[in-house]
Amino acid sequence: MGIKGLQGFVATVCPDVCRMVDLREIAEKHRINHPDFPPVIVVDAMSCVRYWYTPESWVCGGQWREYLAILEDFIKAFMAAGIKLVFYFDGVVEEKKRDEWIKRRFQNTKEIARIFQFIKTHRKQPGRGMFVVPSALPTFTRFALKSLGQKTVCTLQEADFEVAAYGLEHNCIGILGQDSDYLIYNTCPYFSIEKLRLDRLVTLMYSREHLCRALGLSLTHLPLLACLLGNDVVPERLLEGFWHKCLVTSPHKNNSYSRRANVILAVANYISKVPCSYSSLKHLKEMLPLGSDMTLLYRGVQSYLLPGQQSPWIPPNVTNCQTFSLQEQTTMCQDKEILQVAKEQHIRSENYTIFNILSSGETECSNSLEDECDTEIPGQALIYRPARQHIYSVLLESGKGGACPLVKEWFVYFGNPLQQPELIQPVQPSVPGGTPNLKTLWFAKGPDVEKQRYSTFLACFHLQDGMEELQALEAPVAAFCCLLAYLMMQVSSLSLEDLNAFVAVILCLKGKSAAQLAGLQLAQVDSRAVHLGAVFVRGLTTLLLANSACGFPFRMDDLMPWEMFDGKLFQEKYRQSHRGCSLEELLEGNESLYAPFHNLKSFICKACTVKKRTIQSRPRGDGFITGTQQREFNPRFQQTHRSSFVPPYHNQMRGFLWRNPQPQGKKH
Repeated sequence: MGIKGLQGFVATVCPDVCRMVDLREIAEKHRINHPDFPPVIVVDAMSCVRYWYTPESWVCGGQWREYLAILEDFIKAFMAAGIKLVFYFDGVVEEKKRDEWIKRRFQNTKEIARIFQFIKTHRKQPGRGMFVVPSALPTFTRFALKSLGQKTVCTLQEADFEVAAYGLEHNCIGILGQDSDYLIYNTCPYFSIEKLRLDRLVTLMYSREHLCRALGLSLTHLPLLACLLGNDVVPERLLEGFWHKCLVTSPHKNNSYSRRANVILAVANYISKVPCSYSSLKHLKEMLPLGSDMTLLYRGVQSYLLPGQQSPWIPPNVTNCQTFSLQEQTTMCQDKEILQVAKEQHIRSENYTIFNILSSGETECSNSLEDECDTEIPGQALIYRPARQHIYSVLLESGKGGACPLVKEWFVYFGNPLQQPELIQPVQPSVPGGTPNLKTLWFAKGPDVEKQRYSTFLACFHLQDGMEELQALEAPVAAFCCLLAYLMMQVSSLSLEDLNAFVAVILCLKGKSAAQLAGLQLAQVDSRAVHLGAVFVRGLTTLLLANSACGFPFRMDDLMPWEMFDGKLFQEKYRQSHRGCSLEELLEGNESLYAPFHNLKSFICKACTVKKRTIQSRPRGDGFITGTQQREFNPRFQQTHRSSFVPPYHNQMRGFLWRNPQPQGKKH
């Protein structure tokens, strides 16, 4: 999260703290001084994704091939300068950050509602001022960088700590990111991703030493400054009274500065007069309303101490509590071998989310670009929940008898107050011959096991009967069919026109370059297609989860969005399909796609028929039909939010059938 207002303070009050630097020159100096060690920059990827995503279109579900090309260019620019990059991604949301995570989710929900209102009013994407990253962008960025040959690390604790620790331990030339916490950690230099000019490899470098000089402090003071200004450990609400006292006695008050700038100067002035000792911190605690938790300040200061570092504010006999230990946790999975493999794959960014489930039994999903006013499409969190319940069952082996533990989910969707996690019951999938145990799925070898992996994966999406047909397809197309068939089964409002649009996308995407897709111009943007694009892309992360749990029947690279989806192309196909265009127009005059189109469609319709789901035609023309009922009039969303979700699959999904009744129309 960083320290609120600190970077703004630096820019306005003490601009000498940052200066433009040439990364090539810094790398060259490093090579002269350390000829045996190539220059390395450690990248806080989570704070970079919004700066990396520069395709013009961002609301339609993601311009994934364009984005992949941008990441490739980014890497090449550093490689040309002989600079190695190491990318770090947040692998967990720590308990201490949960309240802040929830607060941001509600903030994002409001931003997304404004975006949909704009699209419905103007039929186009809002300006960059309203930008939010496409759904699941950080997840797929991680796999994109890995596929481009980069060292990619998924963390076991807060990413900024691991980034700072890696930078210090490996003598990196700097950290690239956008988080003021890097001004506090005593580690390698901090470079700004926001100010980076990739063509010249120049950016702003922030100097901790210059910040200390401007504030009259030393480096050892910075962790205490961060805590007394409010951070992830010490909440700002406890500090208001303390700030007021500091402001009253501060000689630096300047009416031309913001209140926050004056608070920073006043708190720094106070700290500069406090002797650097453990007893001083003891005295300081008495000034703060810390309530029953008198350890907050110690924990706050300690959170900035990297391995091997000590602080005068902390007694020497207190060890650094930041080091992650698997043994300290009570894990959901008692099999040490399984847990160790999951942990190693997690760190190397090879699997998706399963280590969190096996270790802490907790998982989360942030906001998606979903229209909360569209009552016809359930939240993606609810659409994919039955599949997740089967995946949880595979991971936690719920069929073994005895009580199976519930999984805690923090998933954002309309009607979920996020006051507590929802407790989700694993549900056994219907695998022919029974669900294999995890050791078989993960470690056994041979064609029979490969078949078991594939059939278990399909069973998570209720497609175990379609194995032969799917195995005959290219892997990305098979995965696409699996997801789309599941989606059509779950969401009764999806029409034949929606199905046609999705199938046309994967077929027409195949021969298109990033440049061709970038050049595609949309006459208008449809809000329902925006919503469906986000739901589909979130579905791809559910495929990643199932693939990780079932022992990788697919290569992860075959489940990536750039293999099967493009936001603008989907908007175009959606509009064509709902206008009732010819097959020739929909498939861009490519006759060789006619047979695959009918075959894929036929498979999906057949899978739906088995589940007694008939896909009907509901053309929407060029009009924006986004659900005429508002959610507040819908009694289903007036129910008290429940903390557990236990009924089996067929009962859960009955709730989705209340949606607007299907009009009579032609059937597939």
